[in-house]
Amino acid sequence: MDFKHLVEAAEKWCTGNPFDLIFAEEDDERRLDFYAEPGVSFYVLCPGGTDTFHVWSESEDCLPFLQMAQDYISSCGKKTLPEVLEKVFMSFRPLLGLPDIDDDSFEHYHADMEGEPGSDHQQMGVSQQ
Repeated sequence: MDFKHLVEAAEKWCTGNPFDLIFAEEDDERRLDFYAEPGVSFYVLCPGGTDTFHVWSESEDCLPFLQMAQDYISSCGKKTLPEVLEKVFMSFRPLLGLPDIDDDSFEHYHADMEGEPGSDHQQMGVSQQ
């Protein structure tokens, strides 16, 4: 993908979350740098040719949170920049003080499964008369 289109996709992605695109360079490496308060930063090296995306942070506090995104990128299949950025955002949710989406959806599902049986569900067991 043309670097200009990658920058546009990154800017569009930033409108829906706390990150800002603070730097975009195509000369030495196709690199996009992102930053969000409170000091959460990372960059994406964009593929040129058959390479894949690469995410990294120069902040030692941020690096451990990128593991999920790095695993996603290295898994099978071609990834788009918005998909990669979304995985990074999900990885950084705890650092940003946001709830973990995966946990919330699991808790919601789990709560639905534990509900009282409705009147349309027949109770099993021995009936007492």
